[in-house]
Amino acid sequence: MANDGKPIAQNKKANHDYHIEETYEAGMVLTGTEIKSIRNRRVNMRDSFARIANGEAWVHNMHISPYEQGNRYNHDPDRTRKLLLHRKQINQLIGLTQQKGYTLIPLKIYIKNGVAKLLIGLGKGKKKYDKREDLKKKDAKREIQRAFKDDNLGR
Repeated sequence: MANDGKPIAQNKKANHDYHIEETYEAGMVLTGTEIKSIRNRRVNMRDSFARIANGEAWVHNMHISPYEQGNRYNHDPDRTRKLLLHRKQINQLIGLTQQKGYTLIPLKIYIKNGVAKLLIGLGKGKKKYDKREDLKKKDAKREIQRAFKDDNLGR
């Protein structure tokens, strides 16, 4: 089941709610049933966030559904999971997240070389007018694409 690079789960609201300035690839400390559930695409990243505490990175509120054949060895679906980052990256993130308005947002989960990876982004929250502006740009782009498509079909 090689799924290298293809996202298993994405946080689609992240780009709508935040300006993503930098991304980091992090490994995750998982139990056996958690990785099996991830491979079965049973992950929900809505409302999840990452935080640096005691010099370690953690992801909160990421729901990984219990594995069907896991019986008593199953995991708690909403437990806090440790992220594996280099010390230099963690120190950099500590400095950046202490600035006003910056937060760590999980963007997507994927399998790379047989290991589950989490892409986290350093983001700054968007204001309401920023979100409206992005929607206007997206609609204009869609209209332009539609016009080109209609023009090419008409010829």
